[in-house]
Amino acid sequence: MKDPVFVIHGVANRDRDEFATAVSALAIAAQVAMVPVHWGDLGAQDQFIDAALPAYRNAPETLRDSETPELVRAEPFAAAVFDEPIDEGRQLSQVDAALRAQLGEGDNGQDGGLRDGAEPQLDPDQIVEYVTELWADTEWLSRTGDPLLLRETGRALARSLLDEIDPDADDPYDGLRGDGTDRDSRLRSLVRRRLQDLDRVAGAAVQAVGARLNHAVRSRFGPGTTRFLGDVLVYQRHRDAVHARVRQVIDEVHPDIGRSRDRPVRIAAHSLGGVIAVDMATATVPLWTESLVTFGSQAAFFHVCDPRGGQLMPYAADMPVHLPASLHRWTNLWEPLDVLAFAASKVFRLHDGSAPVDLPVGHQASTGMWTHSAYWDLPYVAAVIGDVMRQDGTAPRQ
Repeated sequence: MKDPVFVIHGVANRDRDEFATAVSALAIAAQVAMVPVHWGDLGAQDQFIDAALPAYRNAPETLRDSETPELVRAEPFAAAVFDEPIDEGRQLSQVDAALRAQLGEGDNGQDGGLRDGAEPQLDPDQIVEYVTELWADTEWLSRTGDPLLLRETGRALARSLLDEIDPDADDPYDGLRGDGTDRDSRLRSLVRRRLQDLDRVAGAAVQAVGARLNHAVRSRFGPGTTRFLGDVLVYQRHRDAVHARVRQVIDEVHPDIGRSRDRPVRIAAHSLGGVIAVDMATATVPLWTESLVTFGSQAAFFHVCDPRGGQLMPYAADMPVHLPASLHRWTNLWEPLDVLAFAASKVFRLHDGSAPVDLPVGHQASTGMWTHSAYWDLPYVAAVIGDVMRQDGTAPRQ
């Protein structure tokens, strides 16, 4: 009978009982015996992290009737939002096509076309000429390459101009009736005002969405990321204490486990737990590891940035790092939206020359955007762990 699989958690696991419950559920799903290795009490002090996160001030729902939100000036915020070079000709072609289409619809197909009907008509060439002339003065529209926004700008501009010459309107714009220089000047002025209106609406929308997104990222994802960084910093400083905790838990099952190739340990590890497992398996005095499954882990990332030492050589371009025989088999799971998950197969080679097995974990909409903690409840993760831990030297099912 094999020894149990030891499960090492990652960052921000402060509740020992909660972690033990998660491991019990994973053991049932994977159909292998597991022992939780809890080291969270040695991690960063994270109870006051929220005090360091900036708050979103002047959120619309907190405003009084007499107040208005303090929107950021378009410069430099607009430049930060739309930082890619924009092809003005392509922008204007989108506006042009939508504007002409809308003016055509406004004519309702009646005889005479856009210029010859009985009612006053608008010359699309003239309007596009004014738009082209005034386009550079817009702060937001001139920075976007979004086709939908540009097309809607053209449609909205055309509709507003059609409304101005509608004879059935309550207050038709008589200044657009007739011919001559005065009419052209009034039309140009009207195009300018409507473009300015549309530009302000676009700017207000972008800033409002940006502010809310900023707030959501900081409040929803910020604490998780910050706790990750905090525990990483503590682990870097107190690595020996964390390793001693892992060794202590293993010794409580049997002191021979992991001491030699004759009785290697099996480990499943999440996030920073995977870094801990690789560090211990490749140390000068290693934790002999038969099978390692990491999920949402950063061992390769850390080694590329800062070589881990022990028996590992630094990584060089196109020169994978050879792992010692003390790490026999490694399967690494990553979820596509997990920004804290990294691949291992390009950075490392096992002792037999093969690469660690990188397996993508399909994203489930129910997990939301912060997926770093989602692995525990995913059936595929449990299935892979079960496969790896039950098989000797064979690849897990894909």
